[in-house]
Amino acid sequence: MVWGFVTCGPNEALVVSGCCHMKPLLVPGGRAFVWPSIQQVQRISLNTMTLQVESPTVYTSQGVPISVTGIAQVKIQGQNEDMLLTACEQFLGKSEAEIQHIALVTLEGHQRAIMGSMTVEEIYKDRKKFSKQVFEVASSDLVNMGITVVSYTLKDIRDEEGYLKSLGMARTAEVKRDARIGEAEARCDATIKEAIAEEQRMAARFLNDTEIAKAQRDFELKKAVYDVEVQTKKAEAEMAYELQAAKTKQRIKEEQMQIKVVERTQEIAVQEQEMQRRERELEATIRRPAEAEKYKLEKLAEANKLRVILEAEAEAEAIKVRGEAEAFAIAAKSKAEAEQMAKKAEAWREYREAAMVDMLLDTLPKVAAEVAAPLSQAKKITMVSSGNGEVGAVKLTGEVLQIVNKIPELVKSITGVDISRVNQNHKYI
Repeated sequence: MVWGFVTCGPNEALVVSGCCHMKPLLVPGGRAFVWPSIQQVQRISLNTMTLQVESPTVYTSQGVPISVTGIAQVKIQGQNEDMLLTACEQFLGKSEAEIQHIALVTLEGHQRAIMGSMTVEEIYKDRKKFSKQVFEVASSDLVNMGITVVSYTLKDIRDEEGYLKSLGMARTAEVKRDARIGEAEARCDATIKEAIAEEQRMAARFLNDTEIAKAQRDFELKKAVYDVEVQTKKAEAEMAYELQAAKTKQRIKEEQMQIKVVERTQEIAVQEQEMQRRERELEATIRRPAEAEKYKLEKLAEANKLRVILEAEAEAEAIKVRGEAEAFAIAAKSKAEAEQMAKKAEAWREYREAAMVDMLLDTLPKVAAEVAAPLSQAKKITMVSSGNGEVGAVKLTGEVLQIVNKIPELVKSITGVDISRVNQNHKYI
């Protein structure tokens, strides 16, 4: 045997004995640790056992022999440690059949004892009392063995002498006699009650017919009165109906007019809302952009105005500065030219003709530039040619040169100096 835990189901108990235990260790439906060789494990069943307790031919207190069969449910009590220990002392090592036999013999003895202390009538009529006595007596005895009687029920009662049958026959005769007497009395009572009921029925019928005739008369009288009232009310109702119909038609017309007024009001409101929507749309799509554009143009105009003013001020300041610079430059230039003219005058006194030629030569490019200036400013020039001469830029340049070639003749006629002669003789160069 290997040491370790030993387990058992809820329908049995472990009994561990040996070393480490002064008395056996009882474990119902659980586990226990067991040392091999020095401890021993045994099992005892806690199953419920069904016993059929037969007691044939037992004489009752009247001396009448009867046979009784009872059904008992017994089991070893596992929840009470003392009872379980007692059961282990009594039945450990025995099989379940042996335990059933011991319990059955004990129950049968107690059942026979109770049968002998009661009469047949008591046992037959009050089975619950008999079962209770057997249960109590057997339980007190079996508890000492560690066994609990779960239940006991009387299953059957028999006798071979016909005693129970005789009791049944006498009782049956009494019951039949009482039944016949009761039936006759019931028929008599029924006949009397039927006559009384018929009398009462006829009286009630006559009274009822009288009441019916009276009620019919009252009904006819009241019906005539009611008919007058009904016709009156009907006429009034018809007139009221017509009046009400007219009022209803008038109210319907008023409501229709009111509906039209409401519809017209709603249409006006819708139109106003549409006008407001269009106004807002116009405001959003035209006026606001126009105002924004106006504001933008105003700001641009202000900015341009400010720019123009600033530019004018800057231009004025620049002109002022430029004027001062030009004045200074003119003064310096004039001073230089004066000095140069003085020197030229002095030279002219010595070389009069040569000086004039030199001045004329200095001026000649300027004259050519002034002659060509109008041509440089012209956007379009139309030239007509007969086909015999030059055309285009060559023609234009030639005409400019012809104008320039006429300058010596002009100078000669004004100053009397012949420039072409001076150039040929290289006298002044």
